[in-house]
Amino acid sequence: MKILITGGAGFIGANLIRQLIAETEHEIINFDKLTYAGNLSSLSSVADSPKYSFEKIDLCDADLVSEALHRTCPDAVMHLAAESHVDRSIDGPGAFIQSNIVGTYNLLQASLAYWQELPDDSDSGGKPPSTFSHQSSLTKSGFRLHHISTDEVYGSLAEDEQAFSEVSSYDPHSPYSASKAASDHLVRAWSRTYGLPVVVSNCSNNYGPFQYPEKLIPMVILKCLRLEPIPVYGDGKQIRDWIHVDDHCRALRLVLEQGTIGRTYNIGGDCEMRNIDLVTRLCAIFDQLVPLNSQPSIKSYSDLITHVQDRPGHDERYAIDASRVSEELGWQASTSIYEGLQQTVQWYLDNKDWWELIQK
Repeated sequence: MKILITGGAGFIGANLIRQLIAETEHEIINFDKLTYAGNLSSLSSVADSPKYSFEKIDLCDADLVSEALHRTCPDAVMHLAAESHVDRSIDGPGAFIQSNIVGTYNLLQASLAYWQELPDDSDSGGKPPSTFSHQSSLTKSGFRLHHISTDEVYGSLAEDEQAFSEVSSYDPHSPYSASKAASDHLVRAWSRTYGLPVVVSNCSNNYGPFQYPEKLIPMVILKCLRLEPIPVYGDGKQIRDWIHVDDHCRALRLVLEQGTIGRTYNIGGDCEMRNIDLVTRLCAIFDQLVPLNSQPSIKSYSDLITHVQDRPGHDERYAIDASRVSEELGWQASTSIYEGLQQTVQWYLDNKDWWELIQK
């Protein structure tokens, strides 16, 4: 396939592109605006691949998006481009409205016009194939748009409530999650109103290499490296479900290739953990890998933990029921949180040049 990926220079997008280039014969086109969290150095290992190309595209420029889509002629679109940090959305929601809502609308309009111009496939009766495969002459039945979203659109759970499923009601609590909920609704509306073939996935908290340091895990890692206070919101008892980005990317590939048109798939790691326990675990890994022999003032990296005022509207718990993607598509998360955290810490230790460069 020729797959157009929006936001391919971001954390999940870059990991997805590297995985696709390494493990498939797909041709990848990366559209990215290159905001602060978009970093082409995350793709340096595939930059010279004949299967990869990059275009600097702002999805808020409707004419540019339409022209680029018609010129590149993809078999499929994977839409990951988004502003994604809750704290930033509280301080400046306007960018989230533009990128996540207006940008998605422009991509939908351009994709709809492109799809409507594709020839019909009388042999398929207008139904998508059960397994998506490359077609030398793309038809309407072969194209699809995969919209990648978040579990935060569902709101917050109490500790005794069942995990979010694909039929859970939307209840976003932050400007970020509200903007993503709006984009989800737009995608489904374009499918039901105009027939645009889409699949949607909502994932839990990702972690792994090449993640921008504003997120919890890389932030803690860099605070440990610099021996700086590690801020933890409130009592730190907020619960999140964690998934390694490599596991998530494999699920995304299955949803794109084998997911049922019009269907939503929740992707989670089945790994709920309190924030304070996650931070403490990271500190314990640092105690093992980077002993504090020369720092008599603190005995453990956990001594750096500092509780700070909680952020507004902080959700209590997220949890994903991933049974649909498991039962229908045969996907399972394969990276344990303990193995994944150890690998992630080691990656940041080994790649100082990467994270020092993006913070300049």
